[in-house]
Amino acid sequence: MSRLHAWGLVHRWSSLLCSLFLLLVCLTGLPLIFSEEIAQWLDEGPPYAVLPANTPLASIDGLIAESRRRYPADVILSAFMDDAEPQVRVRLAPSYQLAVDAPQRIHALKFDARTGMLLEDSLHSKPTHSFKFMLFVRRLHTDLFAGITGELLFAAMALLFLAAIVSGIVLYGPFMKKLAFGTVRNGRSARVKWLDLHNLLGITTMAWALLVGATGALNELTTPLFALWQRQDVEAMLQPWQGKPALAPGALYSLDAAFDTARKALPDMRVVSVEYPGNLFATPYHYLIWAKGKTPLTSRLFSPVMIDARTGELTAKVRMPWYLRALELARPLHFGDYSGLPLKLLWAVLDLITMIVLGSGVYLWLARRKAVRSRLSLQTGP
Repeated sequence: MSRLHAWGLVHRWSSLLCSLFLLLVCLTGLPLIFSEEIAQWLDEGPPYAVLPANTPLASIDGLIAESRRRYPADVILSAFMDDAEPQVRVRLAPSYQLAVDAPQRIHALKFDARTGMLLEDSLHSKPTHSFKFMLFVRRLHTDLFAGITGELLFAAMALLFLAAIVSGIVLYGPFMKKLAFGTVRNGRSARVKWLDLHNLLGITTMAWALLVGATGALNELTTPLFALWQRQDVEAMLQPWQGKPALAPGALYSLDAAFDTARKALPDMRVVSVEYPGNLFATPYHYLIWAKGKTPLTSRLFSPVMIDARTGELTAKVRMPWYLRALELARPLHFGDYSGLPLKLLWAVLDLITMIVLGSGVYLWLARRKAVRSRLSLQTGP
């Protein structure tokens, strides 16, 4: 068997196996490119107050106090400060143990980050259509509702997609020796026309497909890599205080002041969330505060700091390892969401072209099999 023939077999079989699978990925990836726009369009919650851009944020201590007032028997788990919308989400549960054993008991309060007004209480409202739709699409795109097994399957399919692209590049050179670039032989059969179109669209989107395929494979490794980092670094940072009784709510240091300490420790980053003392992801005596970069690209890089919840002093800060930094930088490249709407539109067009390439590849595979069977039947005769 010649080397070129071997590459042909690799290309045909890898293309067939991943084409049908990746058609679903491309179809679900299209709305995910515009996830922010769709969420805003379908949002059924009360609107945010219209205020000047320089309006100061409400005190996070005040929002926590309001959450405790509404649910005095519950414990605070965490708070999330959205940098895309003026909202703060406070998560609560009947106890820290129930938050682990029965995560469905966790509920959240959504506040306007400027006025402090309560916008949504998850215990008294159903998930919005936008939330349910985008969650459904995201799960289809990332794991087919199969958890880590589905994520690893998607990673394998992404690698197979890369094999199909590389083998297609190897085959394209000898093929184009006979034709001018961009030739589509309209006077030939439908199969030949689709073959020319498949090759043309495939080679013109080659760089983008390689980028999206490689970053997609990286993204599917998020869960195991983050779990590895948490076991190696984060748990080691928290270990000396685990198992000790949590502080009473009245003994906690001001969270606003703790945020100020975190901002001074990470001046190039923006504070986005906090895990409360007693939570599984913090310690009984510390706030675990997460911050991320301020630029569109570095906004995917996160760093946690531990702030003593009794004194407000900085205890430790942890830098993400190189493999997680590479992973988080790959995410915006995959969805094209780091440079505004024009880049998203470009990503959407390239996604649609890739769907045509994948669909035509399936058609060509089936048409070739049919042609081979027809020739064999003619050779063998009745």
